[in-house]
Amino acid sequence: METAEASAVSNKKQLTPEEREKSRRRESLLLSRNRVLQDLEQSSNPRYRKILSDALAHLDAKLAELD
Repeated sequence: METAEASAVSNKKQLTPEEREKSRRRESLLLSRNRVLQDLEQSSNPRYRKILSDALAHLDAKLAELD
């Protein structure tokens, strides 16, 4: 277990600043996407669902740009 943690820490240290920023942006986009999906599942208002669907498409496009 300690070896796995040490390995994870050493892998994080090897990331360049650009890679860390990309990873941070990806995590942020994924969190936003999860929130939009939850809101979309709970909403019954067609107008709000359209806004959420558009937001989801935008987030998916941004995630595709990062990959």
